[in-house]
Amino acid sequence: MRILVLGGTVFLGRAVARRALDAGHDVVCAARGESGSPVEGAAFVRADRDRPDGLDAVTGEFDAVVDVGRHPLHVRHAVAALAGRVGHYTFVSSCSAYSDAETPGQTAGAAPLLPADFDADPWTDAESYGRAKVACERLAADGFGADRTFLLRAGMIVGPEDPTYRFEYWVRRALRGGEVLAPGGPDEVVQLVDVRDLAEWIVDAAGAGLAGAFDGIGAPMSRAAFHAGFAGGAGVPQQLTWVDQDFLLEREVAPWAGPRSLPFWLPLPEYAGFLSRDVTPSLAAGLRTRPLDETVRDTVAAIRDTPHIDAKNGLGIEEEAQLLREWHER
Repeated sequence: MRILVLGGTVFLGRAVARRALDAGHDVVCAARGESGSPVEGAAFVRADRDRPDGLDAVTGEFDAVVDVGRHPLHVRHAVAALAGRVGHYTFVSSCSAYSDAETPGQTAGAAPLLPADFDADPWTDAESYGRAKVACERLAADGFGADRTFLLRAGMIVGPEDPTYRFEYWVRRALRGGEVLAPGGPDEVVQLVDVRDLAEWIVDAAGAGLAGAFDGIGAPMSRAAFHAGFAGGAGVPQQLTWVDQDFLLEREVAPWAGPRSLPFWLPLPEYAGFLSRDVTPSLAAGLRTRPLDETVRDTVAAIRDTPHIDAKNGLGIEEEAQLLREWHER
């Protein structure tokens, strides 16, 4: 196939380009080139998707297009520039597009969505991210045809080259070993997907002409299994101390991301459905996921010589130690 990746210079886009090249496809990446560089072997076209003519330099026909954008304006420009010369279109959406984060076990085909916001600018208004993704989905399906559009609602994507530091926080924490503050309880669930597994599915789905909406995330696992995967992948002994969510919230520990946070943790019950989606349809449609400890080992190898970025996302070392002291003294 001749595949166009709109993006292709950061994380998932790079993984898609790399996987497509490994599978023998011809890959073109179109991006501004300010956030990263394309993988070796991919052709690069400099493009500014803010501009109506930003994709004019992208010429020819494509068997498949993969779009990792988030701005409705960008998808609108892609439709105008590429419609009529694209065989299959993958739009990488997000599980943030769903309006019900509380109900566990929902599937992509039945879960309600947020209202679409076609004028959203998620770069300046982070709260509009989910609504913007819904708008992008509709523009893509309308512009390229619902029967040729794969709407991939990605969950938490992890693995080597992850720029968010959320997964890396737990990898580095596992490498330090010792007593680890684990939020919530061991039977609560969490979901994630290795970026390479998601990229493989995207490329395979393009070849198969998969259409419709699917969740791009692995099956739920318990928090006990989640932490066991980090311990196994890092190969360092650790002792988990489960800390109640109310205790954490009272001490202003942020969920999900940011300084003084615990990544992959969300308060219950209001987010009980966000990390417990039923991905049976995705697995049946070809998504294959690797064991977590393998992802951890590969991430360890990728970050071994890079400095620790304390508290970009997660708890600082002393912050965690202080919380553990307070927990034991309560």
